[in-house]
Amino acid sequence: MIEAAVTVFANAGSTPPVLAFAWVAFVVELTPGPNMTYLALLSLGSGRKAGLSAVAGVALGLLVMGATAALGLAALISQSPPLYEILRWGGVAYLLWLAWEGWKNGGEAGPDAEPSDDHDLRFFRQGLITNLLNPKAAVFYIGVLPLFVEPSKNLVAQTLALTALYVAIATAIHLAIVLLASNARAFLANRVGTRRLSRTLAILLATVAIWLAFATRRT
Repeated sequence: MIEAAVTVFANAGSTPPVLAFAWVAFVVELTPGPNMTYLALLSLGSGRKAGLSAVAGVALGLLVMGATAALGLAALISQSPPLYEILRWGGVAYLLWLAWEGWKNGGEAGPDAEPSDDHDLRFFRQGLITNLLNPKAAVFYIGVLPLFVEPSKNLVAQTLALTALYVAIATAIHLAIVLLASNARAFLANRVGTRRLSRTLAILLATVAIWLAFATRRT
């Protein structure tokens, strides 16, 4: 993901930094990863309302990660191997737990069921924690976003502004994923079909978690 983003930036030429950053953010968010898989799994298994609640949590998590980057805390985590490993393995373990939950409960509610307010909070919390424990988000804020910051200007203000732009782009893509997945769910009147699809996505989410463990390791 990072390598692709750097390549896009290098080929941006005279493109204004904000537009170049927006394009990079768009490319990064279209790359399959934990958020995309989790939101599709959740929307197929529990419906649109659950997916939208998770999107809000994901957005808040990305904003918090961007704020920590602006304050230098993300760089501290990146430079501390023990802290980085705790974050990395915590994220992997949490994704594996979500995959297990999706496997166990996939399609259980039926295609027409809607979650309660308590479930909404639960899904919001899951989306938030997924991104607070997502080392790829930290790597993006540390390794990619600074490429678009002008040293002569206020670094904190620029970082926060680019973070807001990134979160807006990511949220738009996440909303599209939720809408597509929830619409597909509406056509799955057969509970067995819903369960099979949810379990397939649960396996995919577990695969993403394992891939994340290897992709974010320090060499």
